[in-house]
Amino acid sequence: MPRKRNLEDLWWSVFPIGTEWESIDMIKEFNWNFENLEKTLEEGGELYGKTVYLFGSTEPQLSDVNGELKIILVPVVVAVDCPFPPSDKIGINLVQTGEEEIVPMKKMKMAWVPYVPLEDWFGRIERLKTKIFTLCCTQRRSALKHMRTERANKFNYCTPYYMPLNPPEDEDGTVVSVIYPLEPPIICDFDLECDSYEDLADKIVKAEGLPEDEREKIEKFLKEKVKQGKIKLKQAEEARKKALEDMDPKQREAFENIKFYKFYPVKTPDTPDVNVKSRYINKYYLKAHYLT
Repeated sequence: MPRKRNLEDLWWSVFPIGTEWESIDMIKEFNWNFENLEKTLEEGGELYGKTVYLFGSTEPQLSDVNGELKIILVPVVVAVDCPFPPSDKIGINLVQTGEEEIVPMKKMKMAWVPYVPLEDWFGRIERLKTKIFTLCCTQRRSALKHMRTERANKFNYCTPYYMPLNPPEDEDGTVVSVIYPLEPPIICDFDLECDSYEDLADKIVKAEGLPEDEREKIEKFLKEKVKQGKIKLKQAEEARKKALEDMDPKQREAFENIKFYKFYPVKTPDTPDVNVKSRYINKYYLKAHYLT
């Protein structure tokens, strides 16, 4: 039996945040291999000797499996190169309503947990050359059925939260995203500088083939959501400024040099091809600096 690699179980120890509980078992369908991640963290790798925070997610892809096209769930690992935790918060984005919550990790039973490689299992964590922390979740899957549905569903919409020191160059502070509650929901952007409620409501009615009496409801809904959106944009900017003012100089320097690495599984005879690779991480982290 081949000897286990030192970091072989690392990717599996990272909680695939945002993946529906019922779908997590789909990850186990294949013997995924993350030797690219392991080599980056081991001696000679770019992240060797650093402090790294890892979180996981999954991406559905259409792939050829034994000659049959099927949807598979591809695990992805993001490594954050930073001596400080990138955040102690989680974003919860409910697709159906468009509502967003930013909550402490502990509220969703999540935390950054030290990872100990196999060869160092009986050693002391502080002696390790590379300090690895993984995002873990202690919520027991079996306990979900005893939870209120609203609370249980929130786990499916969790996203690692991160607030950059400066807003991204392509971030538009004049655009409010709106989700109109139909089945399926209608998603649109309202530009505070260019759009009018009447024109956007008219476009939605025509594009979706909705009855004319829906126009007034859409206008009223847009006005309310845009009002809320303006408040959120202002609050986000104020929170960013306060965070900067309160930040320790060493921490600020670390965040100015923070780097994101995104890893997909490497190809092996036991796994299907990963046809699509994207630098995009999520709405908070945006894009990875490095993709492999």
